[in-house]
Amino acid sequence: MRCLYVSAAQKSSGKTALSIGLCAAFAKRGLSVQPFKKGPDYIDPMWLSAAAGRTCWNLDFHTQSHAAILATVSRHTVNADVALIEGNKGLHDGVDLEGLDSSAALARLVGAAVVLVINASGMTRGIAPLLMGYQVFNTKVHKVHIGGIILNKVSGCRHESKLRAAVERYVGIPVLGAVHVSQDLNIAERHLGLMPSNEHSEARAVIDRIRDAVERQVDIESVLAAATLEEKQLKRNNDKIIPPIVYSPRVRIALACDAAFGFYYPDDLSALAAAGAEVVAFDTLRDSCFPSNVDGLFIGGGFPEMHMAALEANKNLRVAIRQALESGLPTYAECGGLMYLSRQITWQGDTCAMVGVIAADTIMHDRPHGRGYMHIVETAAMPWPGRNSVVVHAAHEFHHSSLENLEGGVQFAYDVVRGEGITGRHDGIVTQNTLATYAHRRSVGARPWGGRFVAFVEACRASRRVRIPHRRHETHSDSSRSA
Repeated sequence: MRCLYVSAAQKSSGKTALSIGLCAAFAKRGLSVQPFKKGPDYIDPMWLSAAAGRTCWNLDFHTQSHAAILATVSRHTVNADVALIEGNKGLHDGVDLEGLDSSAALARLVGAAVVLVINASGMTRGIAPLLMGYQVFNTKVHKVHIGGIILNKVSGCRHESKLRAAVERYVGIPVLGAVHVSQDLNIAERHLGLMPSNEHSEARAVIDRIRDAVERQVDIESVLAAATLEEKQLKRNNDKIIPPIVYSPRVRIALACDAAFGFYYPDDLSALAAAGAEVVAFDTLRDSCFPSNVDGLFIGGGFPEMHMAALEANKNLRVAIRQALESGLPTYAECGGLMYLSRQITWQGDTCAMVGVIAADTIMHDRPHGRGYMHIVETAAMPWPGRNSVVVHAAHEFHHSSLENLEGGVQFAYDVVRGEGITGRHDGIVTQNTLATYAHRRSVGARPWGGRFVAFVEACRASRRVRIPHRRHETHSDSSRSA
C-alpha cells in the first residue's frame, strides 16, 4: 500500500484541487484510493470522498493521540492500494512552535512521502532557495521525505521551463508536474471556503474536469512511484488495526442530511451506530414530515443561510420539529443546526423564519465571528450522562453568525476556555432535552460524545418522557414569515 501526503509551502497553493484530481486519476486507473484530510474540515473531505469513491477520514492532533491517528489510518487502508492525505496550511505551519501539530509531523508519523505543491505565481529562479530551505529544515527538524513537487499556477510554457531549470540546477527534487493557470481547476467558493460537493449540482463534472487537467499536466505514474510507505511503518500501523464493530440498534435517531446540513464527521456517525443507534436521514428542504418513530434528532452544521428561503417555506416540517422538541425529543444541534433552531436568520438584508425553539435570532456577518480550535468545559447544565466539570474538551468552530436578542435565564452546557462560542464565555444552549451549540465536537479519542448522546436518548425513552409518533402533513406552499 502506497501512502502520499499532499502539502504545500503555504495555504491557498491549490493543493485541494490537485488532491481531488489525483484521487480521481488514481481511481480511474482501477486503484482503490483511501483519502484522508488533516485537521478539522468538512468540505474538503466531501470532495475527496466523491473523487476517490471512498469515505475521507480526518486526522487531527487536536482531537486524536498519535496511536489513534495510526489506528484510523490502519483501519481504513486495509483494502486500499494507495492512501492520499491532504494537509492543511503549509507543510510546517501549525499552532505549536516546535511543529508538533504540523503537516510535516503528521507525514512523519504515518511514514508518508510528501508531494509539495508550490504556488509558482510570480516566481522563477526564486523557487530554488525556497525549496533549498525546505530541504535544510526537513533535515534538521522533521526529516520528512519530499518525494517530489508539483508546480501550480504556472503562467505558461516559458514560465514552466524557467522553473524546471532552476529546480534541476540548484535543488534536485523531482518535478512531478506543472499545472498552468486555468479555470478547469476552479471550484466555486463562498464565505467558509469551497462550496460543498453535496450542494454542487455538477460535482461529478467538476471532479472529472479537474482530473483531466491534472492528468494532462502531472506525471501520475511518477507520483505513484513517489508515494511509498516504509515497511516498518506499515507493520506498526497494521498492528493497530481495530476489528469492525458489530451492533444491534436500540434507538432511532433522525439525521438532517441535505444541501443545507451536510457537515458530519464519519467518526461521529460510526460512534452513534456503535452505541446502538439506527440513523435515519431526512431532508429539511423537501420532506414535509418527520421520520417515523424516532427517539432522537441530530442536526449538524452546514449552510442554512444559503437555503433559508427554502427552509422557511417548508413550514410543515419546521412546525413538526418544534413540536417534537417542545415535547422533549432529545436533540443535538451543531452550528448550522443551532441557527436552524433559532427564531430566524437574517442575512444580506433578508430575514427568514426558522424553527423557533431557541429564543434568539441568528445574524450573519461579513467576517468570521468564531473561528479555530476551542476548549470547553461542561457545566452542571449538561444534560448528557458522564458529565465531568474538570475535563477540558477539544472542539472547533467556524461561523460567520452570532445569536442576538437572546432571552434571559438561558442555561449553557459549556464554559468556553478558548474560543468564542455563543457569548464569548459560554456555549451550548440547553432547553428541554435539546443541546444546541456552535462547537463542533468529534467523537474520537478519550472523550467521545456519540455514546453519551445515545445513552441520553435511551434514558429519555425509558423514562417515557418522549416518543414522537409518525405524523404526516399536507404540503404547505405558504412562504409567510411566521412559523
